[in-house]
Amino acid sequence: MAKREETTVILAYIAVCILWGSTFLAIRIGVSDFPPALFAGIRFLIAGSLVLFYAYYKGHKFPGDFTDVRRQAIVGLFLLGGNGLVVWAEQWVYSGVAALLFAVVPMFNAILERFLPNGPRIGLKGWLGLLLGFFGVGLLVLTSSDTKIIDVSGGIILLLGAFSWSVGSVYSKTFKASGTMIANIGLQMFAGGIGLTIAGLFMGEANNIHLTSKGLGALAYLIVFGSLLGYSSYIYILQKWPASKAGTYAYVNPVVGVILGAAILGEPVSPKVFISAVVILGGVALVQFSKTNRNGEQESSLRSLAK
Repeated sequence: MAKREETTVILAYIAVCILWGSTFLAIRIGVSDFPPALFAGIRFLIAGSLVLFYAYYKGHKFPGDFTDVRRQAIVGLFLLGGNGLVVWAEQWVYSGVAALLFAVVPMFNAILERFLPNGPRIGLKGWLGLLLGFFGVGLLVLTSSDTKIIDVSGGIILLLGAFSWSVGSVYSKTFKASGTMIANIGLQMFAGGIGLTIAGLFMGEANNIHLTSKGLGALAYLIVFGSLLGYSSYIYILQKWPASKAGTYAYVNPVVGVILGAAILGEPVSPKVFISAVVILGGVALVQFSKTNRNGEQESSLRSLAK
């Protein structure tokens, strides 16, 4: 790879680390003025529509039949349903802590992938990582309730969101997708946006919409920088780097989220949060780098949609 091209890839990687790490802050800001399900739903409806239009304009191949479209829709509903739970929790959970807890996605992936034929397995080091990571989650939730950083209910919702994201990610590996990646991602976003919007309307959130410059600004930021620029940068990285190397952004996002939450919103970063972060990310790293396939070859990859 030419030096100039390598520099471009590194800049794209830095962009992904910062942009996707900042989405938790933008969600926290936006949900203070906008009902959660509609906030997430409108974001992905618009982002999905733009991606689909781009895919159509550029002549990308779309899924060939209804079965393929349905599969992509299911992936989107699980992935972005998980994102919707993050938005819901951030009504009272600090953004930095939400970013940290969502980092357990690779741990859930490792558990669910055990049920896939020829799926990657984890060894003793991976099981120790699972125990360490979930211990860190418990430490964070149980020791931070008194400071209002997070409570048990918020922790459960965030873990359910991470689990839903993992279900969508692992389910996507059970079939061979037709159509290009860009077209499929557009379908996933659009389907998830429809599901979240319907959920918001069903819960009566339309009556609670208050359009403010702060809420609209956060929504626009998530659409442009979180979903469009962040995702396109990640796709570019995947074309130039191995998936295992590109996926290391997942270890940087929580750090960025915690720093931005503290710097911009004044969210507290206690020693307990710092210790929990080290424990959780250490556990995630052990799990991720211990994954092997049935032939014993290391297999480390993270599948992700624009956050």
